[in-house]
Amino acid sequence: MKLFPHAHATHPQWTMAAGLVLAQLRAQMALPDYAHNPTLALLYITDHYAAEAEAILAHLSAELPEVTDWAGTVGVGIAANNVEYFDEPALAVMLCELPTDQYRVFSGVAPLGLGFEAHTALVHADGETPDLAELINEMAERTDSGYLFGGLAASRSESVQFALGGDGFIRGQGRATGVFHGGLSGVAFGEGVRLVSRVTQGCLPVAKSHVVTEAERNVVFKLDGEPALEVLLRDLNVSLDRPQQALDAVRATLAGLMRPADAPQDGHAVSRTGNFGSDVLVRHIIGLDPSRQGVALADLAEPGMELAFCQRNVQAARADLTRICAEIREELEPEEMTVGTAHALGASEAEAAPHPARRIAGAVYVSCSGRGGPHFGGPSAELQIVRRALGDVPLVGFFAAGEIARHHLYGYTGVLTVFTA
Repeated sequence: MKLFPHAHATHPQWTMAAGLVLAQLRAQMALPDYAHNPTLALLYITDHYAAEAEAILAHLSAELPEVTDWAGTVGVGIAANNVEYFDEPALAVMLCELPTDQYRVFSGVAPLGLGFEAHTALVHADGETPDLAELINEMAERTDSGYLFGGLAASRSESVQFALGGDGFIRGQGRATGVFHGGLSGVAFGEGVRLVSRVTQGCLPVAKSHVVTEAERNVVFKLDGEPALEVLLRDLNVSLDRPQQALDAVRATLAGLMRPADAPQDGHAVSRTGNFGSDVLVRHIIGLDPSRQGVALADLAEPGMELAFCQRNVQAARADLTRICAEIREELEPEEMTVGTAHALGASEAEAAPHPARRIAGAVYVSCSGRGGPHFGGPSAELQIVRRALGDVPLVGFFAAGEIARHHLYGYTGVLTVFTA
């Protein structure tokens, strides 16, 4: 298994950043452990470059003619190995060497055809797309595994997506620029591409979970048979007798929802690190109805759902991110290994470098735009946790307006996916 060449750079002029990225990629492609014949590129840019998206893709694809397929999107920040770029012009690229019959780039003008059997898919989406949740669910149903990973484009200007297949010609459409607005795009992978993916949550329940016993669309009226607003105030240990204190507490609170069909086999919505498991969807509380004792959420609620009020928690987020990285390492590390492999895996952080012994060719990390260094305590802190816990591996990604895993749209989470042998 060859490592995927990867590179990242920041510069006020995109041409300079692209030149730095190309130099890194070419240097890695000359090394024996790295892929020499990649055909698929993942490209992520910060929104500072959004207006130049077409020029960036045209330049990179011309400089890398051996790479025939491109996918990616824009974020308010982008992720790379051990570093994140927030509020600055930057781009990151990873070149993937995969069997060409085991993946397909898709978009609104080049939808996934019936001739390709998708096992899973990397999905980029525009959050303004109507019926987005239904489209994500429909896309998941078109894969054998039902598992998607990716996120929503996040931009303070244009929300662009990259999706370019072959030489840029799409049957019935003529030549396409490869830059799109709206809808879904990405890469579908066949069963021959092995992926391992995990979701990490960033919120901690403030009390035990409750069962929704009465709800109308997005308003919950009763939890465990009691008025929902009364339950919320009790869980937060506040009272409407002190309205400002209660309002401040509610503003800092979110709601974790779990549908009965998504319940884990052990029946627990809270993981061993104390925060939510991957089947819990965290949503904003968008309003209160004192007259009917209701709590309005930024999602539909139904009787039978499990709901737990929660708050963002740095320590829980760090612990859970470390946990998913450890789970991936444990799943991939062989039961028996040579001395050379053991030495490579046991190298200190200072000595670490991407190594085939880790059995990870590359990784994609999509995190919430509300996470990153500012939430984890310092610049690039989140990606530094990933590097320490997962090891030094080729990695790219972006900070999204919503994260996609399985058939769900998450918030305040991170989705880490690795390509392995």
